[in-house]
Amino acid sequence: MKLKTFSRSDVSGKKVLVRVDFNVPLAPDGSVADDMRINAHIPLITELVYAGARIALASHLGRPKGTPVAKYSLEPVADRLAAITGKKIEFASDCVGPEAAKAVESLPSGGIVVLENLRFYAEEEKNDAGFAKKLASPFEAFIMDAFSAAHRAHASTRAVVDYLPSFAGPLLIREIEMLSAARDNPKKPYVLILGGAKVSDKIAVIENMLDKVDSIIIGGGMAFTFIKSQGFEIGKSLCEEDKLGFSREMSKRAAAKGVSILLPNDVVIAGEISEAASTAIVAADAIPPDKIGLDIGPKSIESFKKALDGAKTVLWNGPMGVFETSPFAAGTKAIASQLAKITRDGALTVVGGGDSAAAIAKFGHEKDVTHVSTGGGASLEFFEGKILPGVEPYII
Repeated sequence: MKLKTFSRSDVSGKKVLVRVDFNVPLAPDGSVADDMRINAHIPLITELVYAGARIALASHLGRPKGTPVAKYSLEPVADRLAAITGKKIEFASDCVGPEAAKAVESLPSGGIVVLENLRFYAEEEKNDAGFAKKLASPFEAFIMDAFSAAHRAHASTRAVVDYLPSFAGPLLIREIEMLSAARDNPKKPYVLILGGAKVSDKIAVIENMLDKVDSIIIGGGMAFTFIKSQGFEIGKSLCEEDKLGFSREMSKRAAAKGVSILLPNDVVIAGEISEAASTAIVAADAIPPDKIGLDIGPKSIESFKKALDGAKTVLWNGPMGVFETSPFAAGTKAIASQLAKITRDGALTVVGGGDSAAAIAKFGHEKDVTHVSTGGGASLEFFEGKILPGVEPYII
């Protein structure tokens, strides 16, 4: 899949609206707690500065539900961007209307303004054409660089392209290139690693990828639905009762296609999720009725690592346990480490966004794999085989 990008002549000296994803976590004092998403857009911002564009950065933050909410203001993000770039960053108290237009008009060549939160307007999430037209009106070009918002047909990701010459930014292009390599033309053997809480979140991914992968590793909370579907007791572990039938059917379909599904054979259990929890390791089919499975056990770790040895393509989406709590982090940490190893051996390793991206960063391996996606929901929908509304306009 190739996307339409911009040349210097498309942006030089022009007023350019850029859709970024500055939906960052904030500290209790309102400052930016993690600037990974800001840094992801620095290459594009730098390129536009050198081209002499007048740059307006538009994003959402949180869920203000269509009304201005002070704690969701993007002003702290503008401050962090200034600290990162060492440049003066203007802030506009609105994203449309006179305030936004005035801020853009006053920018010098290479100047940057951060517009206020798009979701302070309900029309943004409704993909409202009138709002998109207002958003576009001060500008001469639009660049979509927010892959993590590309699965949403919102005014700033989809409708705005009807009013401006529009292009895909480098982050969006990199995401599509890397995810396409894992989805559309993977080298074999291909291993799909799935975790996280719910089977329901991954059903469409499993169905779309079943004909492409050689094996599927299943950990996290979703593993217990598969384990229970085979007739075993799982104590108080997570289970989607309405997905037991799907789990049984999917196991049969995988076997018929020669795709192996690897489930945990031992798990870490506890009575609660806490740093001080008393833990034990038991067989996955022998969880006591009053205990919760919260991580894969050491035998499962070795089994999963062995399954990854020799893989040429790996897609990982979802942690193996409650990795945020140290007694239940070993499984996820081991997968992150193994991905780093096989990447050094030449494998293409792609990590979905969301919790998977947070996990691999926590364990210090985000630069040791081929690609870590910036979009959790967007990457999931991409691997479901969907054409994302924020990507479709740029497909060549």
